Amino acid sequence: MDYWQKFTKNPHENLLWNLPEQKQGSVCLFGGNDKSFNNEIRFAEKILGTSPLKELKIVLPETLKNKLPPMDNFLFLKATDSGSLDASDELTAAANMSDFNLFFGDFSKNSITNRAISGACVSAEKPLLITRDAVDLIVESNPEKILEKESVIILASMAQLQKLLHAALYPKMILLSMPLMQIVEILHKFTLSYPLTVVTFHGGNIIVAKDGIVNSVSLEQTSYSPLTLWTGDLAAKITLLNLYNPNNYLAATTAALF
Repeated sequence: MDYWQKFTKNPHENLLWNLPEQKQGSVCLFGGNDKSFNNEIRFAEKILGTSPLKELKIVLPETLKNKLPPMDNFLFLKATDSGSLDASDELTAAANMSDFNLFFGDFSKNSITNRAISGACVSAEKPLLITRDAVDLIVESNPEKILEKESVIILASMAQLQKLLHAALYPKMILLSMPLMQIVEILHKFTLSYPLTVVTFHGGNIIVAKDGIVNSVSLEQTSYSPLTLWTGDLAAKITLLNLYNPNNYLAATTAALF
């Protein structure tokens, strides 16, 4: 399996230091609903406080407009009756206003928001990372067009990945009980079929796959825990390293694991 590389140290250490000295680059974060938005605010504060990012726009449903103080980086858009993001021309435009998009989650599950988020991901011409319950939304709305985009990174649990491959009618099935080697083989073939980058966790290893190459790192070799993989810490690092190292998805995403 010459396509599988197991790392104990960062093979792209130089990328961790390849950050601009002056504030540079913009990210658009999509997430939140009428009842859950604290994760997005905390994430925004953290990423702005620990990076040279010039601008971060946070796209939220307009039902939150009276619940949050007016700030330049908040962008309130059309909402459903239940208080989650709805489809709109402004949502499509927001997916193309920054250098990188992060679909962070807490959208709440409903068919209208499913279509809205999936549509925004399809129309986005800029790179995007999809994680947390945003992955569940695209699974529900024919993910094929999203999977065909090279600029897409999906950070998903094994359970989410199982549903994603099933929704895409991929002929190989992922089972949560599979040994690591079989998962690696499936991701090898899957990313030869689709040009996106996949990040997941299985058997104590964080796995990154793109273009048929699969990199894995034992969780013990990283600073992450099974919890911080999904709270936003890893998503933030993947976002920033891909922002400052464009079109180098496999190397930048692998570097973010360390």
